[in-house]
Amino acid sequence: MLWRLKKSVTRMNKPVEEILAPKPEARPRIYAYSIADAAHKGLLKVGQTTRDVKQRVAEQLKTAAIKNYRIELDESAERDDGGIFSDHEVRAALVRKGFANVQLEWMRCTVKDVKTVLTDLRTGQRFAGTHHETFPMRREQAEAVNKTFDYYQSIRAEKQNAAPRFLWNAKMRFGKTFTTYQLAKKLDAKRVLVLTFKPAVEDAWQTDLESHADFDGWQYLSRSSGSDPTQIDHAKPVVYFGSFQDLLGRDAAGNIKPKNEWIHTVNWDLVVFDEYHFGAWRETAKELFEGEEDAVAKKEAGLEYAGGLTDMNEDLAVLSEQEAAFLPITTRAYLYLSGTPFKALATGEFIEEQIFNWTYTDEQRAKEAFAAKHPGQRNPYGALPQMRLLTYQMPDELLVIASDGEFDEFDLNAFFEASGTGKAAKFTHKSDVQKWLDIIRGGYMAKSIEHLKTGTRPPFPYSDVRLLPYLQHAFWFLPNVAACHAMASLLAEKHNTFWHDYRVIVAAGAQAGIGLEALPPVRQAIGSGFETKSITLSCGKLTTGVTVPQWSSILMLRNLKSPETYFQAAFRVQSPWSIKNPNGDNPHEEDILKPVCFVFDFAPTRALRQLSEYGIGLSPNESNPENAVKDLVSFLPVLAYDGANMTQIDAGGILDIAMAGTSATLLARKWESALLVNVDNGTLRRIMDNPEAMAAVERIEGWRALGDNIIETIINKSEKVKALKNKAKEKDLSDKEKKELSAEEKEYKSKRKLVQEKLIKFATRIPAFMYLTDFRENTLQDVITQLEPDLFRAVTGLTVKEFSKLVELKVFNTEQMNQAVFAFRRYEDASLRYTGIESHEGLTHYGLYDTVVATD
Repeated sequence: MLWRLKKSVTRMNKPVEEILAPKPEARPRIYAYSIADAAHKGLLKVGQTTRDVKQRVAEQLKTAAIKNYRIELDESAERDDGGIFSDHEVRAALVRKGFANVQLEWMRCTVKDVKTVLTDLRTGQRFAGTHHETFPMRREQAEAVNKTFDYYQSIRAEKQNAAPRFLWNAKMRFGKTFTTYQLAKKLDAKRVLVLTFKPAVEDAWQTDLESHADFDGWQYLSRSSGSDPTQIDHAKPVVYFGSFQDLLGRDAAGNIKPKNEWIHTVNWDLVVFDEYHFGAWRETAKELFEGEEDAVAKKEAGLEYAGGLTDMNEDLAVLSEQEAAFLPITTRAYLYLSGTPFKALATGEFIEEQIFNWTYTDEQRAKEAFAAKHPGQRNPYGALPQMRLLTYQMPDELLVIASDGEFDEFDLNAFFEASGTGKAAKFTHKSDVQKWLDIIRGGYMAKSIEHLKTGTRPPFPYSDVRLLPYLQHAFWFLPNVAACHAMASLLAEKHNTFWHDYRVIVAAGAQAGIGLEALPPVRQAIGSGFETKSITLSCGKLTTGVTVPQWSSILMLRNLKSPETYFQAAFRVQSPWSIKNPNGDNPHEEDILKPVCFVFDFAPTRALRQLSEYGIGLSPNESNPENAVKDLVSFLPVLAYDGANMTQIDAGGILDIAMAGTSATLLARKWESALLVNVDNGTLRRIMDNPEAMAAVERIEGWRALGDNIIETIINKSEKVKALKNKAKEKDLSDKEKKELSAEEKEYKSKRKLVQEKLIKFATRIPAFMYLTDFRENTLQDVITQLEPDLFRAVTGLTVKEFSKLVELKVFNTEQMNQAVFAFRRYEDASLRYTGIESHEGLTHYGLYDTVVATD
């Protein structure tokens, strides 16, 4: 691994010193001063600032040359729950108590009165439903609303009774709830149903509706609101929020739950599917909770990801195939929301006209562009921190403890393996974990000597003065509950005095509670975040749907398989933390307390593989995966420590490391993966309805041996199985019907698998064709379309045009194919370089779709 890092690192535009820029400091204060003259007798000026109070007051009174003033109060503006209150709120609270607001910020009251109000504000809660916010939509939010509205209108113009579908591929912090309500308002929607796969997000839906002036008069209802939905004011717009399993689930007899029958009688104007990536998450959700105790994990996964939905419909991942059957509700339009809809994008579930994209890269590019175009103005994206990924190669003596897997890389789960419960939990490799703790605070003796010899001291998380402020409140993501408790105990041991300054919260296991129940202890430990220090230990809790502004760093200390899981957790630390109008005299001013945030990872290959897959997943239509990764890392700089130096890596270096260890055997596995082909009913119907596609698949070797009308048979039998299952919900099946169900289900699944195997076998011909071509100085597209079409047909059995048609119909998973082609091309180029043959300068690695799209 060491040589890979050294070979792959390269200097980029942004220097390391800028990437590790110091963190700004601010302390929100409420102050009050008096002036000793007749005009101000009995009055106090109540204001706020994030600067030194004495300096701030002196500046205010300097112009008027007033010297007979006295600062009566200088106190924190921080709430006990971690929030911040303003001087406006202080004065409003004084007015509610009967004290007069004489002029602007001058109040007729005593210092004691102000202190009483401060106590109330620190310990109390904000008033709900005030509709006090007035901010407008950002440019991209307005664009999402307008594009969606126009698409809905165009579909309705073509089909009067159609219920159009639209997807917002919008990253966390886009403001999906606020923007959804703006869309509903533009649609003049009076009845909005929000269905979520993750009930924990309810707070945002309620807060946005009840706090913004644009939605004054709207009604918010949910199961937890306690209101009777049948008794609402029908003259006012209403939003009903609920979870899929609660609202659309059925009782043991298969009937709609009586309490939810009203939902099916309402003609909804807009139905919103929140967290739509559930289709992909259903396969990976267990990864987040596999470290929790079995009973806790099962219950938590059920609450967070609606686990009971599995029995409701076997094709839940693609709702579009059977919305009418699966959703017995009527609506004018559907809106799908997700921050990581990779599966929906890759399978072509939504066409380009049905998608609005807003990625992390889009957000950071807009932030940079606004600052350049409007210098000195408040940047609406300014509080959204830029992420940095820092990876660390562990010393050899620790690597031998836990190196495993197909890439023989550092296994975080094995390294942090632990057993036992509570205070009795212990690490299997406790001494080595202690060495790791010493390493991350720069106190590991073996490396310290090396750093003295080389004259360099790399930025370890808890030792570098530039990083320490960003680790004041950090999230440590560990493999399991035992590891969380073992880490808490180790940090508390007497010799680990450095760590005793940090409040350590174990947000894992049954005692931490389910879902959001684990959040209050974290908020209590952090408070406002200015004076405290904290470390939150978790193995799954609080990694989705949670906002803790003070978290500025996450330490990835467990293996994660999917980029969706990795970045859902990583984006927890990208939440904004700022103080608007910090000095009470400029509503357009903002003190940003977290301009950047950090992800620290100690398994470099795995981390960079996640990053590259995430970058490629964000741009499924990008022909060159390296460009997709390059675009991402231009706003997400990556620093890698190779055991001696910390250096920035470019996109090519990231891909080199991410694909390190790739062998011919592993490449073969990529081309034999079931992920390469789609054989769901929707795809099979598209083939059957297209004569060219049918002719193409029938030319695939061995296809005719599957029998006549194989596709139609699969679809018919699967529909019959669904009908029998629906019948089973309504009444008990007879023994004959049960036997028929079992036989039919077994047969159609067997036939579907045979079709899948034939398509995969065809896919394995693609790398064989690539290997046989001699024109490596050209793109693969050039080789197929200009030079070797006959060879393509000879090797694969299909013409390029036929293959292009199947790709167009999503028979082959474009994203997975692109990655496989790209991996093969990089492997082939690396093999040539190893033998002394260098690829021609300017060689570009194109994806599969572009190799065929120009041939039609």
